[in-house]
Amino acid sequence: MFKTRLLSGIVLVIAALVLIIIGGDVLLISTLIISYIGMFELYRIFHIEKEAVGIIGYLAATVYYCNLKFAFLPDTMVFVLGVLILMMFAYVFTYPKYKTEQVLAAFLGVFYVAVMLSYVYQTRMIEAGAYIVWLVFLCSWGCDTCAYCVGMLIGKHKMSPKLSPKKSVEGAVGGVAGAALLTIIYGMIFKSAMQIDQTHVWIMAGISAVGALISMVGDLTASAIKRNYEIKDYGKLIPGHGGILDRFDSVIFTAPIIYFLAVNFIKL
Repeated sequence: MFKTRLLSGIVLVIAALVLIIIGGDVLLISTLIISYIGMFELYRIFHIEKEAVGIIGYLAATVYYCNLKFAFLPDTMVFVLGVLILMMFAYVFTYPKYKTEQVLAAFLGVFYVAVMLSYVYQTRMIEAGAYIVWLVFLCSWGCDTCAYCVGMLIGKHKMSPKLSPKKSVEGAVGGVAGAALLTIIYGMIFKSAMQIDQTHVWIMAGISAVGALISMVGDLTASAIKRNYEIKDYGKLIPGHGGILDRFDSVIFTAPIIYFLAVNFIKL
């Protein structure tokens, strides 16, 4: 099991490396495909993965990603309201086919999965995004690895005993500190390429610490949904890891945070 998980992790890192280096339309389309799979995994819990409200969700994700490329929507709120209204059409005109929670899950899937994951692409496309986008993964996967190691060594106090009994406060602190440290190392290595000074490196480390903290919320959110609906994994797509939502749960929350913090605080 450990070897399978390790091998899958290596493949994921290589795939992420290739896609992010290429960037552009390739990354945009790849992120959309990953979003489709993640939405399917979430919708399957509520038995709407092939239903009208689920299909509206997939179409909404497609429109959102097309708008990232062509910018044809006048305002983001137009998109939000449009998705909500279409969901309500399906809800009321097929009543009582869908329960309220199914419609809400369909609406949630668009934003929780597709929109939030899109910030990997959006971060890649900002100035110096080819370098800054890696903070998303240093915060999420780096924090997860550091938290696991520290928790195994000195973890005593449970962070969320009912939701995730294996996670400790010590591990959480180690994860945040580890993500910041990894970012400092990363920043020092690529400081010249990014044309930044020491101050920027420390700003990036601070951003990573915040992102790492938020990544834990993403991890626990995915766990809470699984526990509420008594499932072990969202899928079996990634051997040793589960589904897209099992592996990208922390990335989903981290990507938007890194994007907004980078845009506002990293002035190149």
